[in-house]
Amino acid sequence: MLDHKVVLVTGASSGIGRAIALRCARAGADIALTYRGNQAGAEATAAEIRSLGRRVEVIRTDISRREDIDALVQRLKQAFRRVDVWINNAGADILTGEGGRLDRLQKLDLVLDVDLRGTILASWAAADLMRVQGGGAIINMAWDHVMVGMKGENPGLYSAAKGGIASFSKSLARDVAPDIRVNILAPGFIETAFGEGADPKFRQTVIELTPLGRWGTPDDVAAAAVFLASDDAAFLTGQTISVNGGVVM
Repeated sequence: MLDHKVVLVTGASSGIGRAIALRCARAGADIALTYRGNQAGAEATAAEIRSLGRRVEVIRTDISRREDIDALVQRLKQAFRRVDVWINNAGADILTGEGGRLDRLQKLDLVLDVDLRGTILASWAAADLMRVQGGGAIINMAWDHVMVGMKGENPGLYSAAKGGIASFSKSLARDVAPDIRVNILAPGFIETAFGEGADPKFRQTVIELTPLGRWGTPDDVAAAAVFLASDDAAFLTGQTISVNGGVVM
């Protein structure tokens, strides 16, 4: 499905990014993956990709920094000469660990800097690269609840960043068509670090709210990413796929 394609996945050291990188490799793609702090996780992802017989490059990148994005593009040109699919998955964690202990202004600054600004910078870089090479596909990561809202401080912050990503991506899709496709993945409740550590009552509430009766997995999101990356989605651009079991329709 992705034979002979080169796929870049940002933030692929764990969770959804790792699942996307592995699923793309299993579909026949060579992979470039980035990480910011979790080098061990990134190398573990790369080792699994190599075991599948695919080529992989691991590149440390802070997507909120323009100079890091510029350096990433140069590394990609040197290693692969082209990138067929650029998947902007990297984002800030304001729910668990150190990020969860920040105050609300710090959280706001972080998600706007990393998720929104970082995705825009990376999308511009991807589009510039793909124009020169004659085409490609960009996939950006939003959130299903930006379409309906969710109460709470953290959901409000995510809505600001991920809603911006969704809107920006639709405008970008018009700007770069017809040679470059831009689509949006909007995961819902997924079994990442937040889901795994959530209160059991909350976990059960999510299951009851979900028509398909379970939490999603990173591989559920990865399957949708492979579809959007493939030629099977050749007539899709500016579209959002919500991977959420039907919580938001």
